[in-house]
Amino acid sequence: MSSIKIKGRGAQSNYKNRFERLHIEPDDSQPENEIEPERKIPTIFLKDESKSIIARNDSEDLFFNYSINPYRGCEHGCIYCYARPSHEYLGFSAGLDFESKIMIKPKAPELLAKEFEKKSYKPDVLMLSGNTDCYQPIERTLKLTRGLLQVCLDYRNPVAIITKNSLIERDLDILSELNDYNSTSVMISITSLDENLIRILEPRTSTPSKRLRTIETLSKHKIPVGVMAAPVIPGLTDEEIPNILKAASEHGAAFAGRIMLRLPYSVKDMFIDWLKREYPERAKKVINRIKEIRGGKLNHSEPALRFTGEGTIAESIHNLFKLSCRQYGLEKSNINLTTAHFRRKAGNQLNMFGE
Repeated sequence: MSSIKIKGRGAQSNYKNRFERLHIEPDDSQPENEIEPERKIPTIFLKDESKSIIARNDSEDLFFNYSINPYRGCEHGCIYCYARPSHEYLGFSAGLDFESKIMIKPKAPELLAKEFEKKSYKPDVLMLSGNTDCYQPIERTLKLTRGLLQVCLDYRNPVAIITKNSLIERDLDILSELNDYNSTSVMISITSLDENLIRILEPRTSTPSKRLRTIETLSKHKIPVGVMAAPVIPGLTDEEIPNILKAASEHGAAFAGRIMLRLPYSVKDMFIDWLKREYPERAKKVINRIKEIRGGKLNHSEPALRFTGEGTIAESIHNLFKLSCRQYGLEKSNINLTTAHFRRKAGNQLNMFGE
């Protein structure tokens, strides 16, 4: 690994793309006195000309059938992100490329409206951020997520959202109207309450205190809002579960969820490099605990285990979560949204996009 510190990024290099045969390692032999203490990597935005917007899920451990991702790649830069390997299908690296080369879908709202107009579309809950965060920084400018929410409101199709970014508060007006039809719920993801840890673990996300204030704001506006304690990192953040749920409850959260750390493909190498760099004294303990909940490996791909893990430590974390939910009134896992108000608007909606 290079000794150059890349400011504001989770990954510090581009890891090998598992689909490419040729991979050039950077030359780190430069004398130390010639290496800058830190450098910046600019973010590049590229058009994604996808012809469809809804991804259909058939995994038995997911609670949603449809998901939408207006962005591919995520500038939040969370070092552990399980979505990183998806960037390899685009010819990029799951490392720096994932957080600095962002594919945007400029026609996302238009494509969604066209999907809703199809007679073959069966109304169902849409999950926003099934892969990457729909409120990552560029959303402030592009407003693609806001456009998608507006389409959901116009068609009265229910939509669930999960995000780490307080930018969601911008869309309170649309969310409030959706809620009039019991058609929206929000999960705010909180990995840790330690702002110093979050700054290096999830470099470009909202701070934990801002996320808690977002929960409070959504709750005060009667938007069904919960907290997602995720990912739970054994040996690093698992002990925070009671405090995360307590704080979220005090700020108005009504339900809670949790997901165990997942390290597919090159994400395991990235996370271990990060761990050894940022927490060398705890790295061995954390790695061993991950292996204990993953049957001696660093990842589970089996649907029955990938979100929960297995073994004594996984069971202990599960019990701590359930006990804390009961203690802080967060036993409900989610909100049941309805498709009863769905309507098609043949012609009218498409006119919004100049057709």
